[in-house]
This record gives sequence, C-alpha cells and structure tokens, in this order.
Amino acid sequence: MAGKITFESLMKDIADRKFAPMYLLMGDESYFIDRITDALVSTVLGEAEKDFNMQTFYGVDADVGDIVSAARRFPMMSDYQLIVVKEAQELDRIELIDSYARNPLKSTVLVINYKHKSADRRRAYVKNIEKNGGIIFDSKRLYDNQVPGFIKRYYAAKRIRIDDKSAEMLTDFVGTDLSKLVPQLEKLEIILPNDAQHVTPELIERNIGISKDYNNFELLKFIIKKDLPMSYRIIDYFEDNPRDNSPFALIAVLFNYFGNLLECYWLPVKNSQSVGNVVKSRSQFIIADYMEGLKNFTAMKVMGNISLLRDFDSKFKGMGSVSASQGDLLRELVFKIMY
Repeated sequence: MAGKITFESLMKDIADRKFAPMYLLMGDESYFIDRITDALVSTVLGEAEKDFNMQTFYGVDADVGDIVSAARRFPMMSDYQLIVVKEAQELDRIELIDSYARNPLKSTVLVINYKHKSADRRRAYVKNIEKNGGIIFDSKRLYDNQVPGFIKRYYAAKRIRIDDKSAEMLTDFVGTDLSKLVPQLEKLEIILPNDAQHVTPELIERNIGISKDYNNFELLKFIIKKDLPMSYRIIDYFEDNPRDNSPFALIAVLFNYFGNLLECYWLPVKNSQSVGNVVKSRSQFIIADYMEGLKNFTAMKVMGNISLLRDFDSKFKGMGSVSASQGDLLRELVFKIMY
C-alpha cells in the first residue's frame, strides 16, 4: 500500500482484499469514513463468518482493554476477524490502544472511526499504527471548487453523465457537506429514466427545487459579463424566494471566484491550461469564466471586490446598523463589483 493514500486507492485495495491490520479513519468529513468502514464490513468477512468474527464497539461506553482483548483473539473458521470502533473520539484513554498497535495480529482488521476531528499524530498509538502496517486516513472536507469534481466522479462510477452546469448548480445549492449532498445525488439517480442516463439542469430544477436560470451560478456568470439588467433580474427572483437563496451562499461563491481570479493575474502566461491549473479544474466551462474575468476586471479591481465582499458579509449579518433590505444590499453589492 505504498504511495499517497487517497479515498479511491483505499477503496480499490479493499475491493482487491488487500487489508491492513489497522485503520485509523479520522477527520471532519464523515462521508468518506463511513464509506470506507462500510466497504470493510461488506468485504472482509462473508455473512456466515460475521456471527463469530465481527465485533462493534462504541467509544462513548467502550473500554479500551476490552477492545484490545478482542483484537488479540484469533478468528474462528475464517482468515480474519473484524473489530470496528465507532465514535472513537469519545473513547476514554484511547492512547492505551498503543499496547496493541505495537504488535497487531495479521488476522485481525481493527477499524477505528475518529470523527469530526483528527487524532494527534504525535501520539505514540498513532505513530505505531502507521509504523506497523496500519492505514491512517485523514478525511477532509472538500473545498467548494472540489465538489463539482466529486459529483462527476460519483456519477461516472455509476455510468451516469452530468454536465458542468448541473454539477455547479448542485454544489451551489447543497454546499460542501457530503452527508447532505449524496442523498440529493441518490435522489436524482433513482428518478433518471432508463433510456437517458444524464443529469441535466432541467432534471435538477424539477426534482431538487433549484432554478436552472435563477441561481448563484447564473448570477456569477452575468456579474463576470457585467450584465447588470440580467443580474438584477436574478436578484429580484432571490428576493421573491428568500428561503432558497441565502446571501451568504452567494458571498461564498463570489469570494471563491475572485480569490481564484486574483491568483490568475500572477501567471506568466494566461492561457486555458495555466488558468485551469490555478483553479484546479479541467472544465472548459469553468475555465472560460476565469478567462473572461481576466478581460473584464483588473487585478486592482479584483482586490477591491474581495474587500467589498468582506464588508457586505458583515452588512448581511446586521453589523453597522444597516436598514436596507437583502435585495437592496445585493443590488448595491453587484453594482459595486462591476463598477
């Protein structure tokens, strides 16, 4: 299992039955931790083997000594036994698991779920897990610009196509929390007609409640083009549908765009390839927005816009005794970004 450990490489190793004796799955993004654990539960043992060779502990009421004793047993009529520790971040005196981590059994697969934060890599038990053949996987939340790629990979694995606009719409509406995003992806997967395995903006609009024409992604495009009338038309829609259109989501979209755009100004050669590398995207659809932004905004204006977004973020939070409505604040923000 040499090389950098990614979610994809780890899932492949599990599918190929290349098991490590210990897995410390930790971090803020519980989705990847759950997926890896589910893969191990369904792969390490057959259903008939689980009755005698699988145990699950919960950190809130488990004893480390009991976990270590269980891990040191040998499997019954099986090549492996599987020990899963859930909510390990709540486990009292977790450092005592080091007594097992120093000399793990090859016939035991010990899975430790340490959610919502990361274990201290300086601790002896963490070092010994890694030193003695174990896997440490740090499950990090995705950045906004990584979510469309995740959506496309998710559907590609199921042989379903999704265009760039649709992936951006879902990212914009649901955000980076995969526990909320994946159920929406599954919902779309279920309702896809058998003869058209393609997620489109129209499908999303009908079933998720996002307008394909009136959303933050479309507003960003008109801001980049400096099309004030169309921008105001979308803001009017936002004003009529405040429940589904938070100004803070728009602030995040704009801040991400102008932050990436600012980096593009320092490129010695500003072409599609170099811009794509900066914004970490191969989508010509997305890259085109940055190429147009380079033409329509100066670097000084972009820096000013980033400062402007911070100012308006405070105003939307009610700071500074602002009496204007959200719609009026959005119109003012968009005008100042353009001009």
